Amino acid sequence: MKQLVVIFLLCLFQLGGSQVVISGKVLDGKKQPIPGANVYLEGTYDGATTDENGEFQFSTEEQGKKALIVSFLSYETKTIFEDVTKLSGLNITLREDVESLDTVVLNAGTFEANDNSKVSVLKPLDVVTTASALGDFVGALQTLPGTSNNAEDGRLFVRGGAANETQIFIDGIRVFTPFTPTTNNFPARGRYSPFLFDGITFSTGGYSAEYGQALSSVLLLNTIDEPDQEKTDISIMTVGATLGNTQKWEKSSLSFNASYTNLAPYFEIFDNRNTFQKPFEAAQGEMVFRQKLNSGLFKFYSAFDTTTFQLTQEDINFEDGINFSLNNRNFYLNSSYKGTLGSGWSIHSGLSFTHDNTENGIEDITINSFENSAHLKLKLKKRFSSRFKIGFGAEQFITGYNETFTENAFDVSYGFDNTITAGFAEADVIFSKKLALKAGVRADYSSIFKTIEVAPRMALAYKTSKNGQFSLAYGNFFQNPGNDILRFDQDLEAQKTTQYILNYQYVNDGRIFRAEAYRKDYDNLVKFDGEFTNVNNGLNNTVNTSFNSSGDGYAQGVDLFWRDNTSIKNLDYWVSYSYLDTKRNHLNFPEAAQPNFATNHNFSIVGKYWIDSWKSQLGIDYTFASGRPFNNPNTDQFLAERTKPFNSISLNWAYLLDQQKILYFSVNNVLGFRNINGYQYSNTPNSNGQFDRLAFRPATDQFFFIGFFWTISEDGQDNQLDNL
Repeated sequence: MKQLVVIFLLCLFQLGGSQVVISGKVLDGKKQPIPGANVYLEGTYDGATTDENGEFQFSTEEQGKKALIVSFLSYETKTIFEDVTKLSGLNITLREDVESLDTVVLNAGTFEANDNSKVSVLKPLDVVTTASALGDFVGALQTLPGTSNNAEDGRLFVRGGAANETQIFIDGIRVFTPFTPTTNNFPARGRYSPFLFDGITFSTGGYSAEYGQALSSVLLLNTIDEPDQEKTDISIMTVGATLGNTQKWEKSSLSFNASYTNLAPYFEIFDNRNTFQKPFEAAQGEMVFRQKLNSGLFKFYSAFDTTTFQLTQEDINFEDGINFSLNNRNFYLNSSYKGTLGSGWSIHSGLSFTHDNTENGIEDITINSFENSAHLKLKLKKRFSSRFKIGFGAEQFITGYNETFTENAFDVSYGFDNTITAGFAEADVIFSKKLALKAGVRADYSSIFKTIEVAPRMALAYKTSKNGQFSLAYGNFFQNPGNDILRFDQDLEAQKTTQYILNYQYVNDGRIFRAEAYRKDYDNLVKFDGEFTNVNNGLNNTVNTSFNSSGDGYAQGVDLFWRDNTSIKNLDYWVSYSYLDTKRNHLNFPEAAQPNFATNHNFSIVGKYWIDSWKSQLGIDYTFASGRPFNNPNTDQFLAERTKPFNSISLNWAYLLDQQKILYFSVNNVLGFRNINGYQYSNTPNSNGQFDRLAFRPATDQFFFIGFFWTISEDGQDNQLDNL
């Protein structure tokens, strides 16, 4: 019996000797204890939770080297691989998880409309429910600060920049001709349907080194990666009709959208200041095919559209007006692949091809232009950790442009071919949840200029509180002169801007406030000889014009934005204001002046209110812009006078017939403000020695729009209320 007791005691001693006590303390970056952290040995049930002092202690029978895991919500998980006998009396510091929602965001100069974004200023469907947008994503973006009102043009004029200074990319690949061509006082529209996109990023400055050939702004459109269901969309409108369909399979899907527009019936009902010999008519078709692969996603996007019309426009120098006709055919192809390569590497590649053919007729003059352009891109990205990432890549922009001018027996052709080869590299460094840095550099080589332009760029963001942060951005940006210049002369330089941005953003519970100050310095702007005429503010040039790159200028200002969708039940609204101070000495300006497309003050307020008992959403959009410069030859001052301010109130009403049908009404400029876009002066003075003038006004003071939208989903459960 005594021997059995000894053996039992020896076993207890041996068992007790195999127990190892693991202990320590878990702290944050400020050396404060973290209570409630989980601490355990990987692959075992041995572990504990830290107490209010951040301390833990537990025993284990494990031996040798083991992985001790320490984790806590909003902190990075830490792994300590060591012999269990050395895992006592530990002081463990956890770093904040920089991928949590309250981490600082690099966003100077950037507005996002993306359901997956941490900070989304707009929702993707805001582009079709904003009263003044008329279903065009550019129309919705014009309610954001940083844009100048040019209602007769329809394109984006950003922070003192001309419309061609904004470039558009689909799935990261360049779109060379994103807008439909038009004529005076008929605004252009984006060629592509907003229903095929689920993410929009609008950068008014300070954008990534990945994007080049844009002096002022970049607009990124991302097609839908994976549609949520099979469905058919039908739209019948006062100006045309649209049909869309989506099909899904196990690893692929296909969406298409076709539309037809004809303004003839509309202008039969509502007055129009022009005489149409052939009504404005346009047809468009788009298709997106998606294929899931083992390590990524392949997308193929193509679009075709054609636009045609013929009309007689008022002209002060021609009693019967000027006859103008246009016939445009455009084809765009875009393919892209995004995937992972393992070990933290990812790849993004793509190519696009654009063919554009436009035939313009101006009285007896015929101008045929042809453009074939391509963009090839390869980008690699390496994720070393959640705090450090690098990306680099190369791309080529290839453009061939030719134009033929014919007038009676006179016939001349001109054009150019150019290849831009570029490389870029960029690093994201997140020092903590409060401080982040993006630094990059880009180099572009143009085959016609035979020069390399190097553009460093940097953005820094610091989080000052739970909801607020400051951001800084600096960068150089280059862009070749446009086709209208290079078709005549290629002995020029790339145009350049240097941008400085200071941004403050506050986000809290459905409310967003942004304030941004900026400065842009322009260099190497195109200048050409010839007197400043009174037609189109002197922007005409010909094959005999002499060009150079001696122009310069600046733009500076402040942008303010506020959005709130929680303070008042069922009400969502945003307010934008921009102040712009800018001057340029470019084109054939005799001196530096504010260009005629720039406005000093721009204000917009957009509101949307849901009335449950009416099953309706009511929308309102008020836009104000101060007067635009114009040159009055009856004075000796250059571009010194201003048009009267622009005012417009637009209303819309979306009525939910049932879960799949919407009836939509919209009126632009409901009060019929008589806005003036500019003036044309006569070529010769009258009997009093004065030059008479003609006011450029929109084709109509108001625009009425009625549409019926019907979504037929595969499961019959699609809820159009979500779209409102």
